[in-house]
Amino acid sequence: MTTQITETAGMDRLLVVSASETEVMTLAGMLGRLGFEVIPALNGDEALKTLAHRRPDLILLDLHLPGEDGFTVCQRIQEHPEWADIPIIFISEKQDKEVVVRALESGGVDYVAKPFHKQELLSRVRTQLMLKTSREYAKRLAQEKEELVGIISHHLQNHLAGIQMSAQLLEEQMRGRTDGKMLQLADNIRNSTGQVRAFVTAYLANAAADHGIHIKLEPVGLAGAVTRVLQQYEDAAKAKEISIHAALPDKGVTVRADAPALQQVLDNLVSNAIKFSPRGKQISVAITGGPLHAECRVADQGAGFTEEDKTRLFQRYARLSARPTGGEPSTGLGLSIAKKLVDAMGGELSCESVPQKGTEFIVRLPCVGNQAQPPAPENPPAFLPTTAKPLPRSQTLARPE
Repeated sequence: MTTQITETAGMDRLLVVSASETEVMTLAGMLGRLGFEVIPALNGDEALKTLAHRRPDLILLDLHLPGEDGFTVCQRIQEHPEWADIPIIFISEKQDKEVVVRALESGGVDYVAKPFHKQELLSRVRTQLMLKTSREYAKRLAQEKEELVGIISHHLQNHLAGIQMSAQLLEEQMRGRTDGKMLQLADNIRNSTGQVRAFVTAYLANAAADHGIHIKLEPVGLAGAVTRVLQQYEDAAKAKEISIHAALPDKGVTVRADAPALQQVLDNLVSNAIKFSPRGKQISVAITGGPLHAECRVADQGAGFTEEDKTRLFQRYARLSARPTGGEPSTGLGLSIAKKLVDAMGGELSCESVPQKGTEFIVRLPCVGNQAQPPAPENPPAFLPTTAKPLPRSQTLARPE
């Protein structure tokens, strides 16, 4: 069948898929006179080929087609992300409820029974086009809002960093002087600025994850990544008299991961363990490597999570029962970001916890090459992955005397 259709700028484009050439021509004539551009297709394959180079605003899809039926064609269309948001109205001579329900469940937005009533068909087409336009407008507004908030947040980061640095310098200059009030004010400015910076940083990381995580998978030494994070938190652990013990295998464990993303995940888990641990407790970090996967376990002796907490653990801005023990900031974004990053690297992030007994987070990632599995310790304590084995001095965080 050859049908000459003239494209006109500003017209809504409709793809009509029907095995009846007469029906297609009837619809093309009726809708064309009403200001629509109509593209004809006699079967599913022809419709998919058309979609590949001429995207319509709406699809009228007959259930009864040669070869694959309309249900299957609808599913094939929606398997393509670039076509999934095109509204599909099913057309058929069948009017029983089971067929209508199946049509809607398979991805259709509406169902029109034959023979067509001109005004009814036109009303349904225009309604779906208006809804599509509204969704696209709302999506653009959300994107513009997100971009604006991102720009503001980036500017805030710079100014907050300057305020925090100035407050820290002021505090250092005031230390040792008799004016304790000034020292307290400088300390308050530094702490408040740090909390706001932590929130802005977490917000930006979460927004970046929502808009597409760019992951570059490569071999990464898991022990090295863990050691770097532990060294970063040495002072924070000592300030709360917390000892961190690491059990790392003698043979290096190499995982397939994105180095910055892995660093951010480990940073979040270790900082959380310190943040939610009472003074004087112990944190354990252990690595085990198998032939296919390696695990890094970060365990604390904090308040743990309730069963209700576990259902919301990786949700953004989740308010959980456990609270920081030293007044540290908590944005409710860190674990949701860590989960997204681990998933993007093809791994798993899970949690084991009992209230008042502690929490253990497990990062599981694919190994590179064959890794020997180190022997498991006998009777390890609850939520401590292995018997803690002190590292060399530069890698051990000891509780201060």
